[in-house]
Amino acid sequence: MGRAEDEEDLAAYDLPWPARLVVQLWALVLGLVTRLTDALLLLGRPALARPYVGLWLAERLRSPYRARRSFEVVRALQATGQRMRELIYGETPLMSALWVFRRAGVGRASVVVDLGAGRGRVLLAARWLGARARGVELLAEHVTRMAPWLAPVGISLVEGDAAQADVTDATHVFLNWLALTPQTKARLVARLRTCAPGTRVLTVLHPIEDGDFVRLSGHTVLFTWGLERVWLHEYRPSGPG
Repeated sequence: MGRAEDEEDLAAYDLPWPARLVVQLWALVLGLVTRLTDALLLLGRPALARPYVGLWLAERLRSPYRARRSFEVVRALQATGQRMRELIYGETPLMSALWVFRRAGVGRASVVVDLGAGRGRVLLAARWLGARARGVELLAEHVTRMAPWLAPVGISLVEGDAAQADVTDATHVFLNWLALTPQTKARLVARLRTCAPGTRVLTVLHPIEDGDFVRLSGHTVLFTWGLERVWLHEYRPSGPG
């Protein structure tokens, strides 16, 4: 990533103060709403409450994604060819993840892989439904801080480039399709082609524009930035093999 692109990505966060205040207030309200709904849901799954709180505290105390100019962030971006704005997005509330997972058929026989797992709420939702759950995150420091909270409830979080992750055993793949460049999308689609036929892929905001990923449905759910669409696809390769 060149310096000009780096400055462009950082400038995207420098809004005029009135607009920044509105965004911050809106994010605060949505954060409170989603946190409350998550807390109510966790009353029914107390075993998941401890990792949920631990993940939140670990991220609030120190998140490597806030140090946008750090050596690790720059190194990771250069290695993957990504830009900072591709890595920064809001979290998926537990309620929303459960909603779309149920409609995608996630259950005890499922293997859910979250490419760009963030704080891990999506992985907690997968475990709620009895599925095996694995997340992939780009920054080693993030994985080091988050993985110990997830491991006791049977969730693995590994460091890696999402476009090189092992998804061959997945029955369901979840990933954000927000500010990705066409190049990153192409790399991810190539990786998703290593999934077994019939694998279901859920993408946030935009659907996958590729004939081998058949769009089954779209669902509007709440995220930490507002209402958004999640698209459910099924991988049906048209070519040989």
